[in-house]
Amino acid sequence: MNTPILQMRGITKTFPGVKALQDVTLQVNRGEVHAICGENGAGKSTLMKVLSGVYPHSSFDGDILFENEPCNFSSISDSEKRGIVIIHQELALSPYLSIAENIYLGNEQANRGWVNWRKTNLEAAKLLARVGLSENPVTPVQHISVGKQQLVEIAKALSKEVKLLILDEPTAALNDEDSSHLLDLILHLKGQGVTSIIISHKLNEIRKVADAVTIIRDGKTIETLRLGDGEITQERIIRGMVGRDLESLYPDREPQIGEEVLRIEDWSVRHPQDYSRVVVNNASLNVRKGEVVGLAGLMGAGRTELAMSVFGRSYGTATSGKVFKHGTEINTSTVSDAIRHGIAYATEDRKLYGLNLIEDIKRNVSMAALRKLVKGGWVDKNQETVVANDYRKSMNIKAPSVAAVTGKLSGGNQQKVVLSKWMYSDPDVLILDEPTRGIDVGAKFEIYTIIAKLAAEGKAVIVISSELPELLGICDRIYTLSAGHITGEVPIAEASQETLMHYMTKEKE
Repeated sequence: MNTPILQMRGITKTFPGVKALQDVTLQVNRGEVHAICGENGAGKSTLMKVLSGVYPHSSFDGDILFENEPCNFSSISDSEKRGIVIIHQELALSPYLSIAENIYLGNEQANRGWVNWRKTNLEAAKLLARVGLSENPVTPVQHISVGKQQLVEIAKALSKEVKLLILDEPTAALNDEDSSHLLDLILHLKGQGVTSIIISHKLNEIRKVADAVTIIRDGKTIETLRLGDGEITQERIIRGMVGRDLESLYPDREPQIGEEVLRIEDWSVRHPQDYSRVVVNNASLNVRKGEVVGLAGLMGAGRTELAMSVFGRSYGTATSGKVFKHGTEINTSTVSDAIRHGIAYATEDRKLYGLNLIEDIKRNVSMAALRKLVKGGWVDKNQETVVANDYRKSMNIKAPSVAAVTGKLSGGNQQKVVLSKWMYSDPDVLILDEPTRGIDVGAKFEIYTIIAKLAAEGKAVIVISSELPELLGICDRIYTLSAGHITGEVPIAEASQETLMHYMTKEKE
């Protein structure tokens, strides 16, 4: 049982100005689930890219042994031929291809040079059932949610002869129910002899599935803990990750709630492709000055669709209803209108909607409020750099400078850039959609502190989250959605995970 399937020795990887990995050692035993933990920028994803051939062997120092044989991978295809499959934190699907086409892209089900579409769709359907995704295989990927796209990625990995499955934040975009299903799937694969490496910031998930945990901090291996030794506790992992104890996962705050800032009345939205499908149905809610309001719901409940449609009709068709700010009806039919009225929306899909990945940090931070930097018709680039540097420091964005390309940052640091962009726009209402998705526990506390600070400054904050403990830890009031309907409004003093789940699964009366 303790036979190693993978050994990485003395791995050192350097980028211009940054030593991402320094003499990292990792041993993974055959048939186990091995977790890798560390703060954002610690080097976890970089290490897995080294292993999978994203970074070819010539670009780093150190040795990789897989099944006791030295490996010099030059590409992902090289590692996949050996049975190593990686699912990256950032999704890598083609939005215009169908689910089935994405699953078998590069691994087509073909006979004599022709794709067998019947076999492709039938086999894809089997894989979708295996990961618990009830979607038609011919559905274009762009028409399903981020969470469902993650399941398609996993189905794609399972379509290959996997010996070692690497999952980088696999449940980051999933709700509790789907996350639980995925973790059960990982354990099921373990029973079939598949070894897994999982990178996750959700420590409760790690304790559920992991046989061992390797902690990386600042590009170095700190220690490996084994479940059999009774060492895997949340406190121990946090101490290894951040180098100190965290006394509380959520900052203390005493809310000073004032008058109503934003009210949404009878809001309805239809699906952009299927007009007959009502995604948000007569939803009404409000948020007050200095208040943090949560939106809870299972996947498909309509949380993101509600937020995006309010923010400049960014989602859906035939949107109806009214939006009021300080008691006066306002027009938010375009994104510029919403921003002009002091509404900001930090999207859950930072890669597609939140950032320009080929631009630097500086430009991304300033883009939503560029008018604040204009002097005489020109952008003051020196002031733009000063502003971006202030956010880089205050948000603890790990990058050598604000000139770093945003697409090369870790997922958590990209999320911090998104938040910085909207904070600089100085909104009255800030809608945060999965604000800590893919962010480690230390950085989460920083984000929670920022949210508390914004509320203390009188901002009205709406937080959408799939993590119920997070909503319970930071919100003053929580709305629940089910099938597009608001099914409950719960003051935090009366809220519990059980209460919220009751309303989240409740049908509209």
